[in-house]
Amino acid sequence: MAKQIILTDEGLKKLEDELEQLKTEKRKEIAEKIKVALSFGDLSENSEYDEAKNEQAMIESRIATIEAMLKNVKLIDDDEISTETVNLGSKVTVLDIEFNEQTVYSIVGSTEADPDINRISDESPFGKALLGHASGETVTVDAPGGLIELKIIEIAK
Repeated sequence: MAKQIILTDEGLKKLEDELEQLKTEKRKEIAEKIKVALSFGDLSENSEYDEAKNEQAMIESRIATIEAMLKNVKLIDDDEISTETVNLGSKVTVLDIEFNEQTVYSIVGSTEADPDINRISDESPFGKALLGHASGETVTVDAPGGLIELKIIEIAK
């Protein structure tokens, strides 16, 4: 059984858009590159052809990956997100006790995680530590840089 992919509506749309772009624009681009490379003749010493074929293989692999993911999607339903405890789909305002800094994290499935914009996976140390806890609680995260104490200030959808 394939692993279930948990996505928000936004994450699902992004995946579907990427798949559409790969199947249309990228496939056309790569077919054109291959056609041009073939026109150079001898394939045994044709690095443009090899490069284009490698790129084609990567695109087809990504298409297959996305299609497999889309078969196992579970959407996060906003109506099912509790604001009592931290769950997948929650927006959590936390206070880093040591640095007295507040940060808002969105807890998402691993497919949508992007730490640069505070979208953290439920499978990450931060995500795991926060899941199931309520506002007012303090949790300790065993992060790569050491233990971090976070106080949950607010939980929103």
